[in-house]
Amino acid sequence: MSSEPETDYEIAQSVEKKPIWEITEPFGVDKDDLELYGDYKAKLTQEKIDELVEGDKEDGNLVLVTGMTPTPLGEGKTVTTVGLGQAFNRIGKDTMIAIREPSLGPVFGIKGGAAGGGWSQVLPMEDINLHFTGDIHALTAAHNLISAMLDAHISKGNELNIDTKKVQWKRAVDMNDRALRHTVVGVGESSGTTREDAHLLTAASELMAILCLADSLEDLKERISRIVIAYDEDGEPVTAGDIEAAGAAAILLRDALRPNVVQTIEGTPALVHGGPFANIAHGTNSLIADKVGLKMGDYLITEAGFGSDLGGEKFYDVVCQLGDVSPDATVIVGSVRALKYHGKDMWPFDKEELEGEDVEAVEAGLANLDQHVRNLQQFGVPVVVAINKFPDDTEAELEAVLEHYEDEMGVRAAISTVFEEGGEGGVDLAEKIVDAVENDTADFEPLYDLEDSLKEKMEAVAKNIYGADGVNYVGSAEEDIEQLEEMGLDDVPVVMSKTFHSLSDDASKKGVPEGWELDVRELYPSAGAGFVVALTGDVMTMPGLPARPAAADMDIDADGDISGLF
Repeated sequence: MSSEPETDYEIAQSVEKKPIWEITEPFGVDKDDLELYGDYKAKLTQEKIDELVEGDKEDGNLVLVTGMTPTPLGEGKTVTTVGLGQAFNRIGKDTMIAIREPSLGPVFGIKGGAAGGGWSQVLPMEDINLHFTGDIHALTAAHNLISAMLDAHISKGNELNIDTKKVQWKRAVDMNDRALRHTVVGVGESSGTTREDAHLLTAASELMAILCLADSLEDLKERISRIVIAYDEDGEPVTAGDIEAAGAAAILLRDALRPNVVQTIEGTPALVHGGPFANIAHGTNSLIADKVGLKMGDYLITEAGFGSDLGGEKFYDVVCQLGDVSPDATVIVGSVRALKYHGKDMWPFDKEELEGEDVEAVEAGLANLDQHVRNLQQFGVPVVVAINKFPDDTEAELEAVLEHYEDEMGVRAAISTVFEEGGEGGVDLAEKIVDAVENDTADFEPLYDLEDSLKEKMEAVAKNIYGADGVNYVGSAEEDIEQLEEMGLDDVPVVMSKTFHSLSDDASKKGVPEGWELDVRELYPSAGAGFVVALTGDVMTMPGLPARPAAADMDIDADGDISGLF
């Protein structure tokens, strides 16, 4: 007698997938509208993208899934997003989902697979977690082409008078490798000009952010040309366009610009495309995928990285303003585990201390989730709380959360069991979201106007989202602001780079920290993406592997069956 599938991989392998064109046809996308990568994954043709985006069909409803301040283990935003897509289709709403592509670095490092989990996954899971359709490899190649052309320019005359100590453009690789954080290039005879360099994870490349905000090939190429790759001896910016790299880089990204379409376990169509960081970029899938999904279905459910103070705020203040999209509802994902984490004021994280029923800790931790709810309500969009249920959660703990939101705060809330039950486990949550969309008025307003000064934008986020009393400009921040204003980059959104472990800039502070001020240390342009990045602490753009990475528990047998990818 065969046993029930247990791991994500076993569950994924137990599902009989449909050819991808059978999944998309009910949503108006036929087989001829797809460029197939086998039977189960495809890219939309450019002709179909143009037809959908430029057509007269009214947009569907946009639902953003974000989260509370998470534990280091994550609270299940992706599984909730996938499960909700399945639940919406179960209640008769034609629904698409849009999520980010996994990066190989986290997959083989700590996180393992990143395609949902349990009975709420996107398929083919192993393909999506590995090479997929080659988008991230294309980004890596395009990024490093710019690096190679930059060093060739410096070594062969340096007509632009580039200061080799002010090169901003690092090299990229899609793998966690701490040995590449600081490197030296051009060593040895005939190797070019010797200079210090570094690598970042491909997902942290500005090209990834550009890919996810561009609306056409022409826009992509123009954005690439604006990337500030270095400064010259006079302190003036040097761009990718100045070294004539934009056209060639855009060639490498031509196909990567088109969204990928796959299916969930229950046959909901899923757009899986792009994956920028949510600290130094905007942390959501591509804008093109969102716009396509809004035309294909009655609802599009998308997600933003980290907690709502990072990915959620950036979706509303960056993506919605630059992309001219407007949300209809927000789902904030929490968990009993994360509530205990904040209720116990735990730092460093200790999973064992969260075991066992502790209603008192859950109730104490509600302050953090409450703050996220209030923060999101400022944007004028209905908010629904989703509690992602884990196996050890008790009825008393779950009931305490529901009673708090529905009875005390008047906020819709539901328990989500989509991991173990698939779409059926999200029906209650889906119905409450539909009720919010249909009966509450969404009057979306970003937190700031693009015409506001850079300081006004940073202070709006710091005070209204993080709960800071004010902002201190330390290090090079004041000089950076002056330079950005001179460059004409004071009328763009600001991406605040902050720890995801706390609402504050101190990772050790849990709950809702009070009586603190945010320190902004440095600002730099992501001119191609169209925003400015403000650093409030150290930023890790090249993670390292732990002593025993997830890769150590992965294997493949003689038949090609994979284990450990979960």
